[in-house]
Amino acid sequence: MRPSPAPAAPDQRRARVHQAVRELMSEQGFRMSMDTVAARAGCSKQTLYAHFGSKQELLRSVIAEHQDLATVPLSPVVEDPREALLAFALEHLRHLNDPTIVSTSRLLAAEAHQFPDEARDLYQQACDTLVQRLATWLQHAMDQGRLRHDDPHYAAELLLSMIVGMDFERQRFGVVHRAGDRARHRWAEFSIDTFLRAFAPPTDDGAPPSASAGRRIRSPLSSPTSPRKRNGASP
Repeated sequence: MRPSPAPAAPDQRRARVHQAVRELMSEQGFRMSMDTVAARAGCSKQTLYAHFGSKQELLRSVIAEHQDLATVPLSPVVEDPREALLAFALEHLRHLNDPTIVSTSRLLAAEAHQFPDEARDLYQQACDTLVQRLATWLQHAMDQGRLRHDDPHYAAELLLSMIVGMDFERQRFGVVHRAGDRARHRWAEFSIDTFLRAFAPPTDDGAPPSASAGRRIRSPLSSPTSPRKRNGASP
């Protein structure tokens, strides 16, 4: 078998630069500069400006990398909504479990009032763009009869909220969360299956599909239960 070709030099440089940005944003937040990125990535500031143009465009490039990875399964031709959405959910949850993403979120939230313009731009690039991409795919699925027709932007925002749940907040506050692949996979399946039941297309007779009973799953975050009945919501 012929070995895979080595990554081209520009791809390697871009990967180093993106990694440097992710690390520095988690350490310095909005105060990160092109000088510090160049030093961390091992290249010149002139090289950064030649390839990215500005700090804002560099941040856009890093954000777009995750969005491209997460939305690869969302083909305009919707054959299996569950498979596509599950792949999207797992990639998004994997990204949110990156320690640098958690540290960056904490730091940027604390600095947002000092850098309101930068904070607004970053939110629009990261969150609004992801919602728009997901809404576009949901609209395709609705048009192809795979999902019930409804507002695709509302549906996209709802779906992202369901995928993330409370787990990112648990990480931000340093409490037990779904750190393992198995726990994240179970949550991704639960959120996607719940969403698909809510937006299932009507049956041939025009009636809404009947809801099937869900499977009870004990949360991996909860403590072992005693034989006595316990009240309260599980994470």
